[in-house]
Amino acid sequence: MLEWHQKETTEIFKELGASAQGYSAAEADELLLKYGPNELIEKKKKTLFMMFLDQFKDFMIIVLIAAAVIAGAIGEATDTIAIIVIVVLNAVIGFVQEYRAEKAMDLLKKMSAHTALVLRNGAVADIPALQLVPGDIVNLEAGKIVPADMRVIETAQLKIEEATLTGESLPAEKHVDPIPDAQLPVGDRKNMAYKGTIVTGGRGRGVVVATGMATELGKIATMLQDAEEIKTPLQKRLAAFGQKLSLAVLVICAVVFVVGLLRGEPALLMLLTAISLAVAAIPEALPAVVTISLALGAKKLVRQNTLIRKLPAVETLGSVTYICSDKTGTLTLNKMTVEEVYASGKLLTGEEIGSGGNAELFTALALSNDAEPDGSGTAIGDPTEIALYAVAKGAGFDKIVLLQDLPRVAELPFDSERKCMTTFHKIPSGSPFARLGEGEFVSFTKGAIDVLLDKSSRVLMAEGLKTVDVDEHQKVNDRMSADGLRVLGIALRFWDAIPEDLSAMNVETDLTVLGMVGMLDPEREEAKEAVLLCKSAGIRAVMITGDHPLTAKTIAGRLGILEKGDDEVITGRELEELTLEEFEERVEHIRVYARVAPEQKLKIIKALQDRGQFVAMTGDGVNDAPALKQADIGVAMGITGTDVSKESADMILLDDNFATIVKAVKEGRRIFDNIRKFIKYTMTSNSGEIWTLFLAPFLGLPIPLLPIHILWINLVTDGLPGLALAVEPAEKGIMARTPRHPKESIFAGGLGVHIVWVGLLMGGVSLATQAWSLNTGHAHWQTMVFTVLCLSQMGHVLAIRSDSESFFSQGILSNKPLAGAFLLTFALQMATIYVPQLNPIFKTEPLSLNELIITLVASSLVFCAVEIEKWFKRRRDSSL
Repeated sequence: MLEWHQKETTEIFKELGASAQGYSAAEADELLLKYGPNELIEKKKKTLFMMFLDQFKDFMIIVLIAAAVIAGAIGEATDTIAIIVIVVLNAVIGFVQEYRAEKAMDLLKKMSAHTALVLRNGAVADIPALQLVPGDIVNLEAGKIVPADMRVIETAQLKIEEATLTGESLPAEKHVDPIPDAQLPVGDRKNMAYKGTIVTGGRGRGVVVATGMATELGKIATMLQDAEEIKTPLQKRLAAFGQKLSLAVLVICAVVFVVGLLRGEPALLMLLTAISLAVAAIPEALPAVVTISLALGAKKLVRQNTLIRKLPAVETLGSVTYICSDKTGTLTLNKMTVEEVYASGKLLTGEEIGSGGNAELFTALALSNDAEPDGSGTAIGDPTEIALYAVAKGAGFDKIVLLQDLPRVAELPFDSERKCMTTFHKIPSGSPFARLGEGEFVSFTKGAIDVLLDKSSRVLMAEGLKTVDVDEHQKVNDRMSADGLRVLGIALRFWDAIPEDLSAMNVETDLTVLGMVGMLDPEREEAKEAVLLCKSAGIRAVMITGDHPLTAKTIAGRLGILEKGDDEVITGRELEELTLEEFEERVEHIRVYARVAPEQKLKIIKALQDRGQFVAMTGDGVNDAPALKQADIGVAMGITGTDVSKESADMILLDDNFATIVKAVKEGRRIFDNIRKFIKYTMTSNSGEIWTLFLAPFLGLPIPLLPIHILWINLVTDGLPGLALAVEPAEKGIMARTPRHPKESIFAGGLGVHIVWVGLLMGGVSLATQAWSLNTGHAHWQTMVFTVLCLSQMGHVLAIRSDSESFFSQGILSNKPLAGAFLLTFALQMATIYVPQLNPIFKTEPLSLNELIITLVASSLVFCAVEIEKWFKRRRDSSL
């Protein structure tokens, strides 16, 4: 079956049962019942209350709520309140993020036109766009939103801006002729107008072929609602971690309780000890640390032109293995620039372009141009014309100055069929154009060079006028085009008077070619550096564009995205012909996608995800919204992005710059490192407490700690010192390592082993202190064990600030909050020992100077051991 753009107008009317005279009101009402209103339909939404309740389903949150209940049952109101505040705060943040994500559909609806000029009962009527039906005849005028998908049947230089659907920044000029190719992407269907796009110039008329959810915009709405919410790696890891941890803690606490009873300890004391240990072993500060780490990271990223919409996205950035980026404006400057000029038989590049000579060419480029200065030194208008205006002005040919001597007196506007534009100018006496011919007027014609060559007989060379060498010019054109440049030619002709017949056939003939210009939207320099940094970080950069494959290939080559021989470039049409299995086999070798449709972006992301890759995807149009939602990290453009794309994204680039994504990846890695450091710190501390209580009975020692001691250590060590790790600076070489695998365990890289052996050491040092104190007759043994265990954890937090760098080379003041937390915790611990009013509360006794020295020395053993471990790591790494 033929697509709408392939069909003749008569065939479309016949298929829809319509005519060029439009429907009667009765016919339209009948069809409205058949097709339904021309609106985007939403799936049933969750209520706000259910959305809020869903935030409490996470296993770790359930464990924390249970811990809060237990803490309250044993009279620890402070812990109960702290845990409840943390849980509610997380729920509120999750609720706000989910609620904001729901707004994407609302914004998509707002893109629809409210009214439409429709032919009804033989007359044009302004009706609500909701009432449009297939077969309606709709007038299209400049400034109006296209109200439905339609086949264009009349046009008078009709131009429609389709960037939100196609990503193309230039308005598309429409025509009425059928296009035979069935597999055309939306942007190449020049005889179609699509719902939600904007008429920027001219006028036209179209027959409606699709309404509501059957439109291209409706298909995007369907994809947007069907796109799954992807859980971040951290969310997955914490869920698994919480389940395993709670089960392990319950088993250990049960063992401690049973062993204590078997030894004859009081049942109530053992119950309170087991419950206290359970509360201490659950890292209730973990959600708070995660939230604060992400929030601080998000705040820092705003200063780097990145706005985070969903907090978990900050950490997710650290797992990114692929960054799929739009070309225009993100990898490039979004500013057409003249790269090469061919004039007088010479090819000029760079500084050669404006170095003198070729006055006629630059005069023509300045005058045959509709770009206008905006008063700030730049110009406004069509991007191509702005580029020509800028290169002429750069060579010393200012349009405003030239127009004083060579005023425009007539013109033939550009149109897509003849691919040319012509302007007429009055020549002053003594003009430099006299050497080229005689006449009182000159016309400048610019357009596609192959068309211009057919209309020209001469060419201007350094030695004067010569017969045009079509083959030579075509070779230069082919070479420029192969380099991805957009090539335009410019020519002139002299006239004694403005011709009465201002038709293209009469005016655009017997021309003299002045030269050719090759233009390109150049790459951002910082994007080039960012692509290089991506490579060192093990991240693959991929370009996805609606542009021509040659242009895309050129920019990708300059940026370093295309480098190796097996790097592929593929078009949307080639992608369409591949089965999903065939595509997945090739997807990891493809670096550039050109001329792609919206649903294909979704296909690219899903294929990469099926191959185990973790994908960040940039986008600015409505067409990008489903892909942004499906991607592991959706990145919207802050400057050029539509509201729909922003609401679907996880983060927004405020400067639309690819390099900013890479900075955000670095920040994401730092944040995840710091979350791991907190887990390493808090779980090692909990491990030390568990080993101390668990092993004591087997070593014939009395219970070393009371419930109040366990809860105090838990409060002062897990709190401020743990939170201070959230602001730890990035490790050296953080972007010189490959991304961590999204499915990698949170305990990978030796973290689990570290927790066990350092926890054992911490417990061993505490129990050794207890055994020594008991054997030497020191009555304050419990206070010493209490202090050793607390301060060992403080030594540990200083040592794990880096995985390999020495604490002494880092310096304590490189993380001032941690230094402050360390000093405060030390002072509070000393207060429990030496403030008389606190001794009965904490069941402590003042230590003698010798006991304190022994306690401090024992507490420093963990710090020394971890520093030695890091020294061995540095030696190992240096030998690799």
